[in-house]
This record gives sequence, C-alpha cells and structure tokens, in this order.
Amino acid sequence: MFAYKRIEARIGEYIAAHYHNVVEVGIGRNADAAALCARAGLRVRATDIREPPEVPGVESRVDDVYAPDLPWYAGADLVYAVRPGVEMVPPLIDLARAIGCDLIVYHLGNEIYEHGGEIIDCGPVLHRYYRP
Repeated sequence: MFAYKRIEARIGEYIAAHYHNVVEVGIGRNADAAALCARAGLRVRATDIREPPEVPGVESRVDDVYAPDLPWYAGADLVYAVRPGVEMVPPLIDLARAIGCDLIVYHLGNEIYEHGGEIIDCGPVLHRYYRP
C-alpha cells in the first residue's frame, strides 16, 4: 500500500471513531477517507468544485466552499478537507462556524494556516481549526 493511502486510512479511522455525520470538502479524485467513513456506517457527503467521483455510500455534489450551499451541509458534525490549498482554510472555518460543526484539515507537507489550530496526532497530523 502506498504511504499516502495509509494516510487516508488513518484519517478515515480517526473520523469514523469520533464523528457520525461528515462532509469532505474538495474531495477531488481521492475518495479513500470518505469511502472508509461510509463503510464504517457514517453519513458521508462530499463536495468538489468539479464533479466528485461516485463512491458507494457517499452523497456528493458540485459546490464551492467560497459560496457554499449551506442547507446541504445541515446536520454535519464535521467538515474536513484532505490536502486543501491553504487559501481554502478561511472559507472552511466560515463554513464550519455557519453550520456549527468541527473543522479538521490534513495539510500537504508542513503547510498550516495561521497558528495551526488544535493538533490531533492520529498517525498523520490533523489540524482542528474550529470546534463549536
């Protein structure tokens, strides 16, 4: 298994152990964390600026984090992003705040936003930027 696939597996395992209703923003073509969460029985939704991949158990749609369709995110207890551009973190924080849920980000390399938020070490290092 490639190292980056192990990272997504650990992220998915952490999320599945701590949350129930999650949304991955900016899923792109890497749906491994979302798929693991869906197999674990979570309600999983995913968005991307382009058509997201079809993943069993994952509701998906095109949406822009800079102008999100807030009702679609209702009920989520977590919004998360895997390797988003750092410029996406402020609108992700705004989204989590608007719907009243946690925000967790796994960054590319050593990239962080501002102070880096609360650190969660689940193998890969996650950053919780918002917790209501």
